[in-house]
Amino acid sequence: MLSIIQAAGWPIWPLIVASIVALALVIERFTSLKTARIAPPRLLDEAIAVSRTTVPGPDVVTQLEQNSALGEILASGLRALNIDPRCSEADLRATLEGAGRSVAHRLEKYLSALATIASAAPLLGLLGTVIGMIEIFGSQAPSGLGATGAGNPAQLAHGISVALYNTAFGLIVAIPSLIFWRYFRGRVDEYLLTLELSAERFVRHLATLRR
Repeated sequence: MLSIIQAAGWPIWPLIVASIVALALVIERFTSLKTARIAPPRLLDEAIAVSRTTVPGPDVVTQLEQNSALGEILASGLRALNIDPRCSEADLRATLEGAGRSVAHRLEKYLSALATIASAAPLLGLLGTVIGMIEIFGSQAPSGLGATGAGNPAQLAHGISVALYNTAFGLIVAIPSLIFWRYFRGRVDEYLLTLELSAERFVRHLATLRR
């Protein structure tokens, strides 16, 4: 591996940094986007059951808020009723929407960075290719000609290796980054739909509860 890095030259180092960052982002997103941390399947029904007859106290609301992202959204509605028992349905809806926007922002965290790496890696590889081609042409310059008229073979081979290794490594970084970005993007969109539908159902429940 070290010999490949040496053969690829200095242009490969930005790609190595990009690959490390991309790997860290993928691991972080896999950890953060677990279903248990975002939208536990039975949490909505449990929240409705707990608040079927009366609004739970602050301790229960805090526990719900710390449960997951969905719990944070549901807890915002219960907290609004604790503050103002006669809170209107429109105000409840606005409160849950505000909490939902905050959660959505966290769910989409680092996705733009991963997409940037997926887009920039081929360009970094192309930069290495161009630098390699410059070295190739440099080896064929008149100053590099010998008695036979041939270019410097060592410099020519180094230029070719720089061009090919950087092109390949750029694609190696970009393709998995793009795949994982699409996967996480679809997963976040699915979570956002689940959170939106759950919040809408909970708003209707709270509207009946406040009467």
